[in-house]
Amino acid sequence: MTRTLPHHVDVVVVGSGPCGAAYVRTLSEQRPDLTLATFEAGPLLTEPPGGHVRNIADPAERERCQRRSEGPPRESVSSAPAVQRPDAGPDRRLARAGTHLLPSGYRQPGEDGLPLAAMSSNVGGMGAHWTCACPRPGDSERIPFVSGLDELLDEAERLLGVSAHAFDDAPFADEVRGRLGAAFDAGRAKDRRVAPMPLAVRKHGDGRVTWSGSDTVYGDVSRGNSRHTLFPEAMVVRVLVEQGRVRGVLVRDLREGGEHEVRAARVVVAADSLRTPQLLWASGVRPAALGRYLNDQPQVVFAVRLRDVDAERASVVAGDEAPGVVPQSGVSWVPFTDREPFHGQVMQLDASPVPLTAGDEPAPGSIVGLGWFCAKELRESDRVEFDDTERDAFGMPAMRIHYRLTERDHASLAGARAAVRRAAEALGEPLDADPRTLEPGASLHYQGTVRMGESDDGTSVCDPDSRVWGVDGLYVAGNAVIPTATACNPTLTSVALAVAGARHIARTTGTEEHT
Repeated sequence: MTRTLPHHVDVVVVGSGPCGAAYVRTLSEQRPDLTLATFEAGPLLTEPPGGHVRNIADPAERERCQRRSEGPPRESVSSAPAVQRPDAGPDRRLARAGTHLLPSGYRQPGEDGLPLAAMSSNVGGMGAHWTCACPRPGDSERIPFVSGLDELLDEAERLLGVSAHAFDDAPFADEVRGRLGAAFDAGRAKDRRVAPMPLAVRKHGDGRVTWSGSDTVYGDVSRGNSRHTLFPEAMVVRVLVEQGRVRGVLVRDLREGGEHEVRAARVVVAADSLRTPQLLWASGVRPAALGRYLNDQPQVVFAVRLRDVDAERASVVAGDEAPGVVPQSGVSWVPFTDREPFHGQVMQLDASPVPLTAGDEPAPGSIVGLGWFCAKELRESDRVEFDDTERDAFGMPAMRIHYRLTERDHASLAGARAAVRRAAEALGEPLDADPRTLEPGASLHYQGTVRMGESDDGTSVCDPDSRVWGVDGLYVAGNAVIPTATACNPTLTSVALAVAGARHIARTTGTEEHT
């Protein structure tokens, strides 16, 4: 059927990931009188829209949805659940299922680059594929100038459906946390001690677990809002700006062809940390900090087998068709502190991540994966640049990444390797000789490229309400808005900031405030 794009709406949202969905949800609750349109370049995967692919029980259908999320055809990379392996593709890069890598421009001569920088193109964005970890930021991770940050984080937890108790009955979870606490808790504030990982999941009475995607954030309120329409395979190629004010967007219909102007008084660009600055650049919105302060979270991984545990305590493990982590898996958290500037994500796995001896089957929950994330030193020179003469596979200005690990970053990685060894020694027997440092970009937690600031001093792109400096009516959203060096998973924080921006639109749209 032929679809008709609107000529005019009150608010355009570009991107349907958790942050774009948070704008729609908040406005649907607070301003149901406004007309809203969400444009998403990728395809619709699930009903309701934006569901997490882990919730798809059929493995073949789950894989099909992952493949449909992978953007342009990938000629030089392989796809697999693991992060990296030496034989992955001719260029030795491995894209995880549901994502696509930059085909070029990811590393400049003499630099580290972001060889594993990846994106997802689908309704729900990376929210259809993420691990659902939602820890709160602490110490210097927190944004000091955001008013009411804790209440915003509370609201983000509500929208994402966050729980810290979904896996309380996982085999050995209490033992894992007890051993980790003995190794790490001394001298830490109460909220920075080892704890269950807060996860955006829902556990049902029959033991099933469903994982939150944008569908959870949208909720019934958004789905029941007759004034909101989601348009998949509709790519915004330019934000229309006249005399310092947003006038709408230019949309390319990837399904039926043609380009269409959609007029709007407010536009929210909620793509990812690479494509949000790309769209602003293509629109001629080019503040000095655009694309700069790009940061990843350098990552170290290790795995151990728990020592001295009773296999009979473990419940029956789920079958091979269970999607991702299941209730037999415990997920624990070693929080970031300024003294130990790392974030530990500890996952009990139902199958070993490395080959084991034939017949040496582990007890469910007894194989533990350790992932330690580091906070990157923030530098203006770490950036994504755009080429007006060269186009990417989507027809947008091609990206070029400039990125280096500093001496401080290498020291942080060394500290993380020492910390992950300490965790391993507390838990059991390592399954490999040494922790592995992943290539830059592996975390998928890219931030900073449209960062928030207190004033328009050239070091930020938007204000504390996520309004782009100098362009009235233009907002940005996503991990790219976070201005601090973080090691914890950023989604909870970015959704909290999206709530603040949406509340500003709700307060001011239809008033005389345009400053």
